Amino acid sequence: MQKAVLILVFTILFIGIHEFKAFGQTSQSQTDEQNASVSNTIKLFNGHDLEGWYTFLQNRGRDNDPKNVFTVKDGMIRVSGEEWGCITSDEEYEDYRILLEFKWGDLTYAPRLDNARDCGLLLHSQGEDGNSQGIWMNSIECQIIEGGTGDFIVVGDGTDQFQITSTVASEKQGSSFVFDPKGHPETVQKNRINWFGRDPEWKDVLGFRGKNDVEKPVGEWNTLECIVLDGEFSIFLNGILVNKATDVRPDKGRIQIQSEGAEIFFRKVELTPLK
Repeated sequence: MQKAVLILVFTILFIGIHEFKAFGQTSQSQTDEQNASVSNTIKLFNGHDLEGWYTFLQNRGRDNDPKNVFTVKDGMIRVSGEEWGCITSDEEYEDYRILLEFKWGDLTYAPRLDNARDCGLLLHSQGEDGNSQGIWMNSIECQIIEGGTGDFIVVGDGTDQFQITSTVASEKQGSSFVFDPKGHPETVQKNRINWFGRDPEWKDVLGFRGKNDVEKPVGEWNTLECIVLDGEFSIFLNGILVNKATDVRPDKGRIQIQSEGAEIFFRKVELTPLK
């Protein structure tokens, strides 16, 4: 009897050790995969010039920037905001993590001289330059604006080719839905879905600060991270998930960084493919 018990114990130990080793190998494999993904990170901004991007300005078109709205100095992209437009990536991307570090400057320009500082990161940009308002490609926007960084805006063509679905609160802010992880799903093909903490008393005034704002004060660096994978789109601001959408259409495209009347600086623009 004792011999049988001993045999059983050793058998269990033998199996357990091998299962533990197998688990460790799987875990290491996943870690290697993650490390490999990070090692494939693409620096979309090389710190020296706008290689890999082209400019597009309202009423001027492509690669015509006489006022130097977009420049590079001291390892930073400076967007003056003086004219409406964007820089657009030469390449289009699908399933990735994009990370930006940005801070606001002091200058603003008419017609938004006294309005909240405004910019935006446009992802999944497709179609012709200037299709939207004569300025931008149709796209899905991660808004960058005082008090509203992390809002979604569908810069679409009015069809289901550009749309997102998000869980939202039962109460709107004006005409806009508000992201709520425990809310009900809504699909939008235009307009916006505000980030979860957007102040219901938000006003389009220079220097606006909401009581729950995640964004840092003007002049301090912020980290904006967008993860787009398998039709999902998550926005993190300074490490906090502020908005999320599913069934995102389209699911790939070029990247645009806007100029909308406010000076803004970017010192890092990095993209990591996730597949």
